Order: sequence, then C-alpha cells, then structure tokens
Amino acid sequence: MTYTLHQLAVGSYDLALDGIIIGSVVQDIAPGGSSRGWRAELLDELTPDQWPIPFRGIEPPFRTLEAAMAWLDGAAIVEGHSQQSHGFGH
Repeated sequence: MTYTLHQLAVGSYDLALDGIIIGSVVQDIAPGGSSRGWRAELLDELTPDQWPIPFRGIEPPFRTLEAAMAWLDGAAIVEGHSQQSHGFGH
C-alpha cells in the first residue's frame, strides 16, 4: 500500500492510496492566517471496516505536513492528479 498526496491548492491535498483518492490532508488556518497544523481525513463514505492503516478513529493533528506524511508511511507529494477516485473498498 502506497500513499501519495496530490496538491489541489496551497495547504490542501487529495490523499490517494495505490492511486485511488480516499481522503485529504489539509492545513488548519487560524482566523489571523497562522497555521494551526495539519490533519489527515478520510472520505465520509468510508465505513470503519474500510479504513486503511494507520486510520483508527479520530486522528491526531500534525504540527507539519512532513509529520503527516511520515504518519502515512512516508507518503510522497506527486505532480498531477490521480485518475481514479472514491473507489476504495468496492
């Protein structure tokens, strides 16, 4: 299983597992514009029995994008966008 991130905008990435979009990694921004950290989240349509490792309930916030990438087993940022989406577990 390989995680990759596909940038949508500054501070926002699609999260793909083996080329299939399963969630996102986004930066939390305070009202004043400062970063509050990052979070990885799965698509709402995935049920707990479909959650891939390391997702197991409410996930911790990450101080940096690099920390989130490390938690996702060394996920890499790739150029371009995945061709498949929302097909995990079907």
